Amino acid sequence: MIDKGYLKLQEEICEKYAQDKDLVSLDSLIALGKSFNPSLQINGLRHPRTEVLNGWYIWSGEDFNPEEFEFFRPSHTHHLLDNAPFVVKYLGLPPGNRFLIDSKGYEDVWFDESLLIED
Repeated sequence: MIDKGYLKLQEEICEKYAQDKDLVSLDSLIALGKSFNPSLQINGLRHPRTEVLNGWYIWSGEDFNPEEFEFFRPSHTHHLLDNAPFVVKYLGLPPGNRFLIDSKGYEDVWFDESLLIED
């Protein structure tokens, strides 16, 4: 059985940034950059949920080319617990939120309304 402490951490980040909670379970799917590396800066942005994805797009480093074929791949959220557990606490933030973090404690969280606009 998986420890549910990660949900409490998600709630705490939502409270810290005065955001509604939209908690993410570990069996849900995120879109993870194919070259994800937890030792680099981690970028995350959340679109509204789909039938398949919980809305999070997460990648590492400064390079971002969403038009590159298969830049993102679906991944179960629980893989972040193995590779980058410090990321999981941000995943309860609702759609429209973005973050830039690193494994050394750098943290920037902001709201980007453009993530809520459908094309």
